[in-house]
Amino acid sequence: MKCFGLIGNPLGHSFSPLIHKHLFGIKNIDASYKLLETTPENLKKRIDELKSGEYDGFNVTIPYKIEIMKYLDEISPEALAIGSVNTICMKNGKVVGYNTDYFGFKRELEYYNIKVEKQNAYVLGTGGASKAITKALENMNANVTLVSRHPKNNIIGYEDLKSKKIDLIVNTTPVGMYPHMDDSPLDEEIASKAKCIVDIIFNPSKTKLMSYNKNSYNGLLMLIFQAAEAEDIWLDKVYDIDYNKIIEDVRGDIGE
Repeated sequence: MKCFGLIGNPLGHSFSPLIHKHLFGIKNIDASYKLLETTPENLKKRIDELKSGEYDGFNVTIPYKIEIMKYLDEISPEALAIGSVNTICMKNGKVVGYNTDYFGFKRELEYYNIKVEKQNAYVLGTGGASKAITKALENMNANVTLVSRHPKNNIIGYEDLKSKKIDLIVNTTPVGMYPHMDDSPLDEEIASKAKCIVDIIFNPSKTKLMSYNKNSYNGLLMLIFQAAEAEDIWLDKVYDIDYNKIIEDVRGDIGE
C-alpha cells in the first residue's frame, strides 16, 4: 500500500483525505492519506520520512508552501516561477517540489465559466496560494492587484478597495475558515460591488465573505482539481477521470 499525507498546521478543517479516498478509489489504487500536523522544527523530519520510504508523497498547505522549498533537492520550473510548492515526492532519488494549486485554480475558473481576461482581479493575501493564483490570473490576462494588511510597493491595503472598480475578488487568506466562520476579510460594502468572488476556503462551504455577494464560489473544486494533479505526479501517470462524478461524490459526503 502506498502512503501519502498532508503537511500543515492546523489541519482539522481539511477535506483532503476524503477527496484522495475518492480519487484512489476511482483509479483502483491501494493507498492511504493522512493528516500530518507539523511544527516548523519538524519540517525536515517530514522530508526524511519521504526519503526513507515511509511516505510516497506529500501535499503541503498553510503555512509551509514557501518554507518547505529550502528543504527540497529540486523544484519544478513551474513551482519556481510561482514561488511556492504544494506537492512533493521522490524522483530519481531526489526530493522534488511541484505546484498544483495553479492547475487547480485555473480548472475551477474554467469549470464555473468565470472569465478573467482584461478583468480587474484583486487577490487577498500574499502567501503560497496567493502566488499560484496570481500567476494563473496573469497568464489568463487578468489585471491583477495584490491586497494585504501590510501594503507596500505594488501591494495595496484593504481600505484602498473602496475606490476601485472590482470585477473579481479572490480570497487566499484563512480569514473565515472553520472554526472562525463569523470572520470576513472584507465588509459587505466592498464585497457586494465585485462582479464575482472566489473564496478558496472550502470549510465552511459558504463563508461570510461569500454571503456578501450572490455570485460567489468556494475553493472545493480547486482542492479537487489540484489533488488529482498531485496524484498524477506522485504516481507518475496521467489518469483520465470523471471529474463530475468525483465532485458529486465529495459534495454528497460533506453535505454541500
